[in-house]
Amino acid sequence: MSKLALFGGEPVRRKPFVSWPVFDGREEQLAMEVLRSGQWWRYTMGEAVDASARDTAAPPSKVAEFQQKFAAAQGCKYGIACVNGTAALEVALRAMGVGSGDEVVVPPYTFIATASAPMLIGATPVFCDIDIETFNLDPQRLEAAITPRTKVIVPVHFAGLPADMDSIIRVAARHGIPVLEDAAHSHGGHWNGRPMGSIGIAGTFSFQASKNMTAGEGGMITTNDAELAGICESLVWVGRKVGRPWYEHHRLGWNYRLTEFQAAVLLAQLERLESQTRLRAVNAEYLTAKLAGIPGIVPVRTPQYGTGRAWHVFMLRFIEAEFGIDRERFLKALTAEGVPCSSGYAHPLYRNPLFAEPGLALDYTRFADLCPSSERACHEAVWLEHRLLLGEHSDMDDIAGAMRKIYENRKEL
Repeated sequence: MSKLALFGGEPVRRKPFVSWPVFDGREEQLAMEVLRSGQWWRYTMGEAVDASARDTAAPPSKVAEFQQKFAAAQGCKYGIACVNGTAALEVALRAMGVGSGDEVVVPPYTFIATASAPMLIGATPVFCDIDIETFNLDPQRLEAAITPRTKVIVPVHFAGLPADMDSIIRVAARHGIPVLEDAAHSHGGHWNGRPMGSIGIAGTFSFQASKNMTAGEGGMITTNDAELAGICESLVWVGRKVGRPWYEHHRLGWNYRLTEFQAAVLLAQLERLESQTRLRAVNAEYLTAKLAGIPGIVPVRTPQYGTGRAWHVFMLRFIEAEFGIDRERFLKALTAEGVPCSSGYAHPLYRNPLFAEPGLALDYTRFADLCPSSERACHEAVWLEHRLLLGEHSDMDDIAGAMRKIYENRKEL
């Protein structure tokens, strides 16, 4: 009888891993406070930039409280909450002056929002390849992606691993281009001891269902620039201006406000973020050590500047020639052994049908030759969800044990 669970053998693991989202009575308590208050969405405009702007006649705003606490946790003075991470990118880019005819440099190995947000405000995304060892934007290739039309550079701290911000900012500074951090995966993460979202001119976060903090949806812009924060808040508030009449609009903006219910849940999520981040880091380090010596299993390394990796995804590269089977068979076998996993993105962003539409400013077919590491990543990546890292060392033993079992019985596949 086969030893592999895929062919009827006993799986390494039958019990489930930690489920996500993690929640308890604290979320319920804060949400009920909102419910009973009767103020389900309202907060006073201006509190993102000036806490004294609060309307003392109204119940305390959960959104305002969350903006202040999350921004502080990420090393910033200002936080502007909004409906989702895509909106956060849109708003931040608009506030930075990005518009029609401009270019925004982004990596091609990331979620579509990093590239679609510029397009939604009339700009053109230009793809810069990643470093295959970190899955983050490669500073060595950045110079070649910059043109006279480049308005902003958007590195992604992918899977919670900080991008090489020192090198990226050095290149950006030579050209006088601001850097906007896409920190959708990096709640609680640090680069060289500095929190994600506080290094560039601004950072953007997502609270979508899969993220390390979640209210189902939601987004945040963090910055230490008061003027930029004010513009972002105005854009989220349909172009309103602090101190001016409610139905007076000063710029074209969106109705992108976060609700009080979402902020209540996120306040509870924020309270346990630090301890969860520490636990993920401890388990990731342990799992990395347990995987050592398995041919073809290459965990994405943590460079020295990654002093606080957020571990949104435990990423590894699967080298088929070294392991001895193809990745698809490995993933099926690993799932059968009781370890949930995926291959991540099937292709880089520029291969999406969106970028084949007529009338676009660039011929995106050329990026396949310009981004070999992104192409390679889509054939090698294996993703393990961050919730798996919220368990115990015995859970990590099962993950590593399943991979080793598959390797030792690979001839069955």
